[in-house]
Amino acid sequence: MKTTVTWNGNMSFSGQSASGVTIPMDAAKDVGGNDSGARPMELLLHGLAGCTGIDIMLILRKMRLDVRAFSMEVEGTRAEDHPKRFTNIHIHYALEGDLPEEKVIRAIRLSKEKYCSVSHSLNAAITASYSINGVRGKETI
Repeated sequence: MKTTVTWNGNMSFSGQSASGVTIPMDAAKDVGGNDSGARPMELLLHGLAGCTGIDIMLILRKMRLDVRAFSMEVEGTRAEDHPKRFTNIHIHYALEGDLPEEKVIRAIRLSKEKYCSVSHSLNAAITASYSINGVRGKETI
């Protein structure tokens, strides 16, 4: 896998992925940026959510379950000192549909423990919670 990142001036960069997608990146104004793109650490959280979300959808589809809606809220806690890495990341999965709780839990666990290459590339404690049809699950995964 390969990506190319090009400096656009000031603190702005554009990432060109192997799949042809361009991703704008920039810093906040208080550190010299123009707020013209996502912060790299935000993209890391997006990548984690996308990776695990794809895993979960593939698993639930293999289980022949019909997901009507699916969103994720990802919250990362960063260290105070440089390099200010993520120390903890929590993902809340909100799913809607006729979804048995035990199968949703299994799909989340499989993504977290086995399949998501992004989460396995990070050095942060990652936890997950879920809700099905607006009802929050009892388990933290």
